[in-house]
Amino acid sequence: MNEPQQPTEEQLLDALRQIKTEDVVLQTVATLVNLAGQKLSVEGAKDPAEAQKAIDAAKQMLPLVPQDAVGPIQNALDQVQMLYAKESQGAPLSQESQQQPPEQPPKPPPSKIWTPGS
Repeated sequence: MNEPQQPTEEQLLDALRQIKTEDVVLQTVATLVNLAGQKLSVEGAKDPAEAQKAIDAAKQMLPLVPQDAVGPIQNALDQVQMLYAKESQGAPLSQESQQQPPEQPPKPPPSKIWTPGS
């Protein structure tokens, strides 16, 4: 069985040079929006308090998101916030919103950090 090769120091340095803070910010905000949606819609894992924390964090970071990604992220965040408002008012979710989770934000670009096995 072949063991994964360890990256060389030069490969690690090259990966570090390639990664940009805006990529990490975008991935983080998308993850927070997804987490909030899951905490509001997945039976057995619902946790509106945690969803609110994720929403608040995503809202705080939104100004740091690259301009070309703000629209889709904002749309997804708006949907999650509406779902949160319905949940926090104790109103039962409509049949449609129970069957369809909130629209997912666009997937962030693949990480430019090299990891073993990638």
